[in-house]
Amino acid sequence: MNLFFEESGDFKAGAVLSQQGEAYQVEMASGKRTKVKSKDVMLQFASPAPAKLLEDAQIILQDIDLDFLWEVAGEDEFGFAELGTEYFGHAPLPHEAAGLLLRLHSAPIYFYKKGKGRYKAAPLASLQAAQAGLEKKKQQALVQAQYVDELKAGKLPDAFKPLALTLLFRPDKNSIEFKALDAACKELQTTPQRLMLQTGGLASPKDLHYAKFLFEFFPKGSGFPDVTIPPVPKDLPLADVQAFSIDDVTTTEIDDALSVVRLADGNVRVGIHIAAPGLGIKRDDALDALARQRMSTVYMPGEKITMLPDVLVEAFTLDEGKNCPALSLYATLNPADWSVISTETRAEIVPISANLRHNDLDALVTEEALANNSGEYPHKDDIGLLWQWVQVLEQGRMAKRESFGLRPEQNNRVDFNFYVDNDVVTITRRKRGAPLDKIVAELMIFANSTWGKFMADHGVPGIYRAQGGGAGGWAAKMQVRMVTHAAPHQGLGVDQYAWSTSPLRRYTDLVNQWQILACLEHGVTAPLAAPFKPRDADLFAIVSAFDSAYSGYADFQSGMERYWCLRWLAQEQARQVDAVVLKDEILRLVDIPLVIRLPGMPQVARGLQVKLDLLRWDEVDLTVEARLLDIPTAQPAADAEQMDDDDEALLDGMANAADGAEEPVADEADAADEADEAEPVAGDQTAGTPSAAE
Repeated sequence: MNLFFEESGDFKAGAVLSQQGEAYQVEMASGKRTKVKSKDVMLQFASPAPAKLLEDAQIILQDIDLDFLWEVAGEDEFGFAELGTEYFGHAPLPHEAAGLLLRLHSAPIYFYKKGKGRYKAAPLASLQAAQAGLEKKKQQALVQAQYVDELKAGKLPDAFKPLALTLLFRPDKNSIEFKALDAACKELQTTPQRLMLQTGGLASPKDLHYAKFLFEFFPKGSGFPDVTIPPVPKDLPLADVQAFSIDDVTTTEIDDALSVVRLADGNVRVGIHIAAPGLGIKRDDALDALARQRMSTVYMPGEKITMLPDVLVEAFTLDEGKNCPALSLYATLNPADWSVISTETRAEIVPISANLRHNDLDALVTEEALANNSGEYPHKDDIGLLWQWVQVLEQGRMAKRESFGLRPEQNNRVDFNFYVDNDVVTITRRKRGAPLDKIVAELMIFANSTWGKFMADHGVPGIYRAQGGGAGGWAAKMQVRMVTHAAPHQGLGVDQYAWSTSPLRRYTDLVNQWQILACLEHGVTAPLAAPFKPRDADLFAIVSAFDSAYSGYADFQSGMERYWCLRWLAQEQARQVDAVVLKDEILRLVDIPLVIRLPGMPQVARGLQVKLDLLRWDEVDLTVEARLLDIPTAQPAADAEQMDDDDEALLDGMANAADGAEEPVADEADAADEADEAEPVAGDQTAGTPSAAE
């Protein structure tokens, strides 16, 4: 006896070897043996042989017309043998019954399975709908195949043009466009990003990186709705100063300015004047919602996405020749030893006499020129006086820093500025610690520390940056964290540090400005009147959201700077280059801030310059391949670029970037970034890295 049976959704045939109760031992034509339960048996037959039955059943299956079979079946449920009698006009032979059963089973849109060997014809409406669906899928398959052919030929299908970015960053994986893109990539052994670039779906790798960032952080676009400029209080006093700012030539969000007044008693009063959008924007109003959604201005070489609308920035930026609302911190100094006699905070209107630019003054304002009182430039005497004070401020911070067990900050590291014009990049080197840099950085640190204490003394919470004192290893202890109470910042050498000097471009600074203004206006009752009360849960939410957004923005900026470094290599046709050893296998090119990991490199001293041969680089995944050409025998000079304690925390991020991570890590919230704050490049640098201290 032979059996035709169902096993795991498939139909098979075999010869019975034995039977025990309700189970059969069956041998198939392949020689494989299996156990078959009687409930799964569809037919018992003596002939033909099982293999012949299956062969003949396939012929019957091909000959059966489904539409005719559906008409014959009628509306009632039926068994396959019953339908076989109707269809064939006689009791079906074994191979006919098997072929009919296979046909019924293969046509689920025509016949619904109701049990073992039992079916029911689909209603006409359901059948027609299913047939339309199949036809649609068939047509879609044809279109999809056409898309694949076009993509493989290097042409972007017209239907892909409005969907290019969506297909890359937020695809509907059930769409025929995505399926075609995926199939073409597999056949070409490439990635969707590269295929989009090859076919013109994206103009350049730059557009790829930028679009990916926008999809993640600005899914509704980076533009602003129309806004109304908020009124500024009319009763603010006019400050008796002539303030000036010091920024990069590209800066538009001018947050800070300085002033110097020589008092009749021989003392000196230095003013630190910060743009005051907090006088116009109020918590929970429409402008606050816009700023809180973005949390910070986003910087990248050649471009930026501002936190606040341009019209609002223009209303509050400290532009030359304007009287601007500002929050001012005045420090009265004794010029004999530059000690601080007293400080005072005021909300006022400040006349801005000049917007000085690094690009114009850096060559003139050097340590030698200041020592010799040489050169002519605006506010020369004021800058000379400030230079004397900030050196004392720096010494005080370094003493405090060392009391925390840290080594002094290194002043011999190099910063880089990026300028992009019509996709041509210029990267310039600037040694840290230049006088103008130090003046702005030290005074911003002084203001942020002083105002942090001002809020703490009034019992008002703020957003602080704290470093040191944590648990765990060195990196964990030195991790910078954001807190809502005053705490030491060991890396900067201050007892507390509250970002307050960039309210046009950082939301934390705007929040702190509100809190400072509340202290100024309400005094001892400030904890009851401040926008954020003690233990306000919303303040913790802001800290968390800001940390996340700011870290993401910093990763993007780092990635775009790496991209422009690779563009510079192509632009300059650089092949053999000099690099400085940062640590172990991690190097940075001398002329640009491109960090490379060189596996297997011999161990050499930090700061040593070596020569590399750049083999290839990739602007899509931001990788670089290089080989070592030459290691000089000389040791690094005493003034070679070195790293201090805090810089160690950046090396893991540098290594990620060197390995070509799609979003290289350079976390602005870690310890090394706060070390940068001590001597940053002043100004917001639309074309480069913003001043962390500001």
